[in-house]
Amino acid sequence: MNLLINILVLLFIPFLMIGVIKKTKAFWAGRKGVSIWQPLWDFLRLMKKCSVISETTSWVFKFAPVVGLATVLFASLFVPMISGNAIINVPFAFVIFSYILGLGKFFALISALDTGSSFEGMGASREACFSTIVEPAFFITLASIAALTQNYTFNSFKLILENAGGYGVLIIILAVVTLFIMLLIEGCRVPVDDPTTHLELTMIHEVMILDNSGIDLGLITWASAIKMLIFESLIANLIIPASWGEWETALAYLAIIFVLSIVIGTIESSMARFRMTHVFEFIFIMSITALIILALVTYRVYGG
Repeated sequence: MNLLINILVLLFIPFLMIGVIKKTKAFWAGRKGVSIWQPLWDFLRLMKKCSVISETTSWVFKFAPVVGLATVLFASLFVPMISGNAIINVPFAFVIFSYILGLGKFFALISALDTGSSFEGMGASREACFSTIVEPAFFITLASIAALTQNYTFNSFKLILENAGGYGVLIIILAVVTLFIMLLIEGCRVPVDDPTTHLELTMIHEVMILDNSGIDLGLITWASAIKMLIFESLIANLIIPASWGEWETALAYLAIIFVLSIVIGTIESSMARFRMTHVFEFIFIMSITALIILALVTYRVYGG
């Protein structure tokens, strides 16, 4: 039953989430905007089209969209979603989770390089650079929480208050900030990237998929939305208390996903993308908050 619920969530909620973001941006621009289900209709339209593939590409380019979707679907099995329970609940799940997503990122990078375009190679280089900064901060945050709660699965998020008392509130706030910044980075959203731009000097993720079309582009779009949902689910697990029942957890989960989508849409409407030289400064905020979490956990465990 839990698996069926998660499948339904992954089929519809990612598109609804993107639709809410677009609707929010339209609201702040004074427009009516499209339906919140428009991303789903766009995805279905892409799935009916054939892919146009360059003769210079190899099997890597054709295989990468499938690997990208498979990795995010597999990674989602380790994350508690609407039911509050993960499908796969094993120790050190965050290590497997990280490197499964890393495999999908690796194929996305080499797929962009496989086109032979220096333009797409530039985007792949930027994406790889950002990932090398994000990954250590993510591991520091999750390893700190696991050490604090002595629980090495993603369920450790719900045990912070029980093990840290007053420190737990501060740790949760900093962890939410850390994961939200990671959400913006991995989701390729403003202020790190702009999913609607087509300017050479500002493109990162979009330039990597310029040669993709049809079914391949549809799979990439769906995988990107699922990855955003995964990080929003991690944030929801930090906020929702472990003592809540299934219905309370489900309603709170949907509310948090909805609120986070509105926040992302508001950010994209109220500010521009950072200059490339300033993007790194923004990403390093994630490293700073992760180190503060580590310091708080160390003091809590060893300092009394």
